Formats: sequence, C-alpha cells, structure tokens
Amino acid sequence: MTVRKGKKLTISIQEHMAIDVCPGPIRPIRQISAYFPRLSPTSAAAAEPLSPNPAGFPSALSPGGGASVMGGGGLLSPMLPGATGGGALSVMGSVDTSVEIDSCDSDDNTFLGTLEFSLLYERATSTLHCTVIKAKGLRPMDFNGLADPYVKLHLLPGACKANKLKTKTVRNSLNPTWNETLTYHGITEEDMCRKVLRVSVCDEDKLTHNEFIGEARIPLRRVKPDQHKHYNVCLEHPPPLPSPTAMSTALRGISCYLREWENEMQRNLEERGRLLLSLQFLPPANEEEEEEEKEGGAREGRRGRLCVGVRRCAHLAAMDVNGFSDPYVKTYLKPDLHKKSKHKTAVIKKTLNPEFNEEFFYEISPSELSSKTLEVTVWDYDLGRSNDFIGGVSLSCHSQGNALRHWLDCLNNKGKRVERWHTLTNNLPRSTYHD
Repeated sequence: MTVRKGKKLTISIQEHMAIDVCPGPIRPIRQISAYFPRLSPTSAAAAEPLSPNPAGFPSALSPGGGASVMGGGGLLSPMLPGATGGGALSVMGSVDTSVEIDSCDSDDNTFLGTLEFSLLYERATSTLHCTVIKAKGLRPMDFNGLADPYVKLHLLPGACKANKLKTKTVRNSLNPTWNETLTYHGITEEDMCRKVLRVSVCDEDKLTHNEFIGEARIPLRRVKPDQHKHYNVCLEHPPPLPSPTAMSTALRGISCYLREWENEMQRNLEERGRLLLSLQFLPPANEEEEEEEKEGGAREGRRGRLCVGVRRCAHLAAMDVNGFSDPYVKTYLKPDLHKKSKHKTAVIKKTLNPEFNEEFFYEISPSELSSKTLEVTVWDYDLGRSNDFIGGVSLSCHSQGNALRHWLDCLNNKGKRVERWHTLTNNLPRSTYHD
C-alpha cells in the first residue's frame, strides 16, 4: 500500500472491523444493512444489486483507486483530506437507517376493513335504530380467500345474549352489502347517556365456531335524539378485558375503581329486562255517574275501568339452556281478597324480546284506585316443572321513580292512555313468587 507523502492514512474502528483479512488486496465489505432484503423504497441502496462486488467498486485502497467518502457505490472508505467530519461520522451520516416494517406487522395486514352504518334514536318511542349498510375490504377468513360476514350488535354494559341483534349472512364476499335495520326497544335517555353500542363483524362457519373479524364501539351519548348519525369506521381488534387484579398496586384510587366496577356489575345483575306498559283509566258516562250518585254509592265498584296494556318486553334474562326464554306476563291488582284480579298473556316461545299487545280491564272507582297496587310479573314457561320468575314491576302511590310517575300520570289524566318503559327487577313481595 502506498501512502501519499505528507499524508497520514486514518482508518476508523468500524472500517477496521470490516477489513477482509484474507490474502490478496484489502477490500472493505458492504454494510451489514445491505444483506437484508427489506429496505425503504427511499433508500439509495435499495436500487443497488446485492452482489458482493458491485460495479465501480475499487479493487484496492490506493490514492488512484478512487477511494472516497460514502458515495454512489455505498462503500466504506477511509476519510481522505478535504472530507468533512470524522471518519465514523462521515460514514454514519450518509447511511439510510429507515427499514421497512415486517409484512406481518404492517398496516396492510392488520387492516380489518371498514363498516358503514347509521344510528337513529326516537325519543317518543324509546327505540334505537341501527341501519347496517355495507362493509368494504374485510379480512379473508376462509380457504377460498373470502368470508361469510354478518354484523351483530351488543349494548354495553349488559347481558350480551339478552340484547344481541344480528343481520343476515352474505356468502363469499369481502365487500358485503346488507341495507338492514336492527331495532332496540326500551332504550331510555339514561341508557343513551351511559351505554355503548358494540358493532362487530364476524365470519359464519357451519362446521366450526364463527370467527371474529373486527368491531367498532360507539358511545350512544354522541347520538342526538331524532337525528340520523352516519358512520363509516375502520374495524378494530377488541380491547383487552379489564383485569383489576393485574393492575399495578401503585395506582392510586384502585379501591374506588373496584367499588365502581362491583356496583356496575351488581346493577347489571339486577336488571332482568324491560317492559312496555300502558295504563288508562276509563271513567263512566255522565248519566251512569249521576245514577250511581243517587243510589248512594251502591254500585261504587262499577264506576270506571282501569285498562292495563301489556305491549312488549325487551332484553329479558335468558332462563333456558338454549339461551332464550318462553315468556308470558301476569298482572294483579292488589289487595285482592277474592283472587279474581289475575290476568295472563299468551306464551311467546324462544325469544328474549316478545311482543304481546294484550289488554286487561279492571272495574274500579277512582277512590279505590288510589289505594290499589298493580303488580306486573314476567315468567318463563317450563313444561312439566315450575315456571321461572324473570322479573316484575310494582305500580302504586307508594312506588318510587318511574313507576310512581307512571301511576300518577294515569290518575291525573283520566281517559288518556299513558305508555312507559319499566325496568324489571326481582325485589317484588314474596307473595307474587308463585304461579
């Protein structure tokens, strides 16, 4: 090796480690990144051939051999006079450090598809309508590179089986179109403030379990009453389940979090479903009323009628092993000395959202009505054994909350039909726990 007079050849430690010590001319080898095929498209080295000795590579380190700082050939070379910076910095400054992400971790692989749907909450009828329009670019789930997708809805928090709704299945498609409207009944304004709608896309398999593709979660507080809200969202993986035991003990307020979590779980267990009930007190005609007044109240028990309408139930608790119930409704007007106030609807088989639309009448005077209690209970019919109690509601002047408001509205608006949704609970008197 010849060195120009008066000049000292300096070699960095990186270059020293890269020198081939085999006999023959001393050649620096290529950078370590050049041996990896996945390079950024913007990298200059990506366009070069992966040969050990590309064209233009100097055969020896000599003054006339064209040795220079990292150039078009992308080679390591000693720092020559006139080059800026130190040897190591001059090399590292020109190296492209961007590397393409592995295909299994890239966005193209984790992209699950998009889902288009719209929501409408009708305050007057307490219904939530979800119109599932279409999906696009779903992830293939079957061996043929396609999927059999369908969409299912859940209201969180709540029992998934009780409030699950699903669309039809579109066969062999990654861009399915449904244009199907799913409706939740009995959704109050309180539900809209605290619940979240989970919209998930799944692949149906006849021989094995259905496979999950992706989901989107929409807080219902963002939906304004009586206004359509359109969504076109990217599907995501489900978030990890919260595990209070796995949380760090160093977090402050963990006891408060656990207490709120337990209260929420207890509240979900207490809710056994919803019941849409209508009340209407029908006063007697004026002529009949005047006649009864002359008789001195002898016919006081026939002065009017209370019409109790059992419209429908929603999100009932599942009581059978198939995940459904066979519900029916019973009504009592207590105190009932002669046990003649019992009325019973028909049994609707295998459903958690039955629709009855039946009415029952009780002959009663307004003075008696203020001291009566209307008990409405929902049962699951079982052939050959005792029927299961699902839940109930009690309405009277001694009730609280929504039940009290409904009862007072009926008393104060005679002749007017008043409808209201009620939450079923299991805290009715023990006298009703029989069939």
